Amino acid sequence: MPQTIYLGADHAGFELKEKIKDFLKLNEYLPDDLTPGPIDLKDDYPDAATKVTTKVLETADALGILICGSGNGICMAANKIKGIRAALGYNIQSAKKAREHLNANILCLAGGVLQPDYAQAITRHFLETPFSEDERHKRRIEKLEKI
Repeated sequence: MPQTIYLGADHAGFELKEKIKDFLKLNEYLPDDLTPGPIDLKDDYPDAATKVTTKVLETADALGILICGSGNGICMAANKIKGIRAALGYNIQSAKKAREHLNANILCLAGGVLQPDYAQAITRHFLETPFSEDERHKRRIEKLEKI
């Protein structure tokens, strides 16, 4: 059964989100777009982050993708929510390590910085990389959850 991926973006990330959504469909994922538009220049990234983090926490083993202009604001907003481990995917290696070492459940992307093809490659590596299950990584995640 294809995995559902929750998507959200503010106006600065909207165009890249649409391209990521198409990429997910082509790769047999089920994108659930929680910010379908139209583009609203008055929307705020915390609103998109709240929608996606809520769904990720409600659904076992769920993953999400959030996009704003730099990726930073939406990532900070997502990480305010207990149980969320959002990571800024600025390149392929950062996305892979976020999953492998941190068991990140949300990938944040910079809609104003990343080219669509590269953002899709980052997304693919994030989604295809499993958590390592190493004890040291589990221990570190437990410590993060206590903060």
